[in-house]
Amino acid sequence: MKFRFALTMAAALAAGSALAAAENPSRTKILADYAAQAKTAEPGFSGFSAERGRALYLGPHTGGKAETNACAACHTSNPAAVGRHYKTGREIPPMAMSATPKRFTDPAEVEKRFERDCPNVLGRACTAREKGDFITYLVGQ
Repeated sequence: MKFRFALTMAAALAAGSALAAAENPSRTKILADYAAQAKTAEPGFSGFSAERGRALYLGPHTGGKAETNACAACHTSNPAAVGRHYKTGREIPPMAMSATPKRFTDPAEVEKRFERDCPNVLGRACTAREKGDFITYLVGQ
C-alpha cells in the first residue's frame, strides 16, 4: 500500500515538473510567434501537433545528411536522454523539457539551432509549423 502511494506521488511530481517546464513565458512567446507565422503561411493552420513533432524528431527523413536523417540520430530516440554529436562525440543535453527546462526559451538560440539543424536533417529550412510542432512535442517529454 505504501509502495503504491509512493509510486502515485512520484508520478504526480513528474507530471508537475513537466507542466512547470512547459509553463515558461519565453517559450510561450516563441510558440505564439511561430503560430502567427504558420497562420500566414498556411491559411488552414489550426494549431501545433505533438504527434507531428514526434514524427519530425524521430524521422527518418531524406534530403539532409545521411548520418543525420533524424533529430534522434544525435539526440537519441528518448528525448530525455543525453545525446552525442554524430561527428565530434560531444555530449548534448537532453531535448526534453522535463530534463532541460531552459530549452527553447531564448529566441535567438532557438532560431540559430533550427537554422543549423533543419538543413542537416531535412535538407531545407523548417517551416514555422514544423518548429512549433517540434517544440510542442518536446514540452510534453
